[in-house]
Amino acid sequence: MFKKTSKLVVLLIVSALFAGVMAGCGQQAQQQGGDAKGPVKLGYVQWDSEIASTNVIKKVLENEGYEVTITAVDASPMWLGVSEGNFDGIVAAWLPATHKDYYAEVKDKVEDLGPNLQGAKIGLVVPEYVTINSVEELNSVKDKFQGKITGIEPGAGIMMATEQAIKDYNLDLQLQSSSSAGMAAALKKAEDKEDWIVVTGWTPHWKFAKWDLKYLADPKEIYGTEEFIHTIVRKGLKEDNPAVYDILDKFNWSAADMETVMLDIENGMEPAAAAAKWVDDNQEKVKEWTGK
Repeated sequence: MFKKTSKLVVLLIVSALFAGVMAGCGQQAQQQGGDAKGPVKLGYVQWDSEIASTNVIKKVLENEGYEVTITAVDASPMWLGVSEGNFDGIVAAWLPATHKDYYAEVKDKVEDLGPNLQGAKIGLVVPEYVTINSVEELNSVKDKFQGKITGIEPGAGIMMATEQAIKDYNLDLQLQSSSSAGMAAALKKAEDKEDWIVVTGWTPHWKFAKWDLKYLADPKEIYGTEEFIHTIVRKGLKEDNPAVYDILDKFNWSAADMETVMLDIENGMEPAAAAAKWVDDNQEKVKEWTGK
């Protein structure tokens, strides 16, 4: 009888300890943003702007308890990924011009939640000390630009627009593929020596805060006018995960917000750390997205 009672007591003690441990884990999870709520997958293009926005929304969702995976891809697989459900969403869709061809191919397979940032722009950019002001003037000074336009990743919307600009303006310059980082490095090198350079550029971007730059006028509007950065989600996300859908739907910020994160990254912070800093510093805005 004593042995049976002892076993029962031990069992009760172990059960109580286990319950205490589980409660502690629950409290810790709540302190870290809530119980794990499952995975969320986001895609993005590796533009400085989209690195900033995607890391910010990742941090917000993580604070809400989600396990968030972000994947950097080129524009085409980004759009294909969200249309096929490999990504739950993207906050990196430049419309109506930059990504118009990609969007046209998948528009019936995705849901457009509208702009998360207004006042974006793309075009050909030169340092302020360059004495021309229009794309139409490029041929007359092509030698000063060494006959080239410094671009970014092949297949990017701005690259396709530039290829069209070369045709429509009959430009005698070659579009040189690079990367976002490569373009910025070439721009820095030229700025340091006050050499002439023309690059594919977009706003928001930290380079406009670092150097005096200007867009070349585009009379034919090959690059469109004002651009917007949209949030796009896969079909069915609203039904599968309404809370994530709601946060992505409410995500909205300014070019100045984005440039703050971009500058921190450019100055040496890891993207995740720069995003976390912005989220901590802008809790009122974040609450508008999360409803908390």
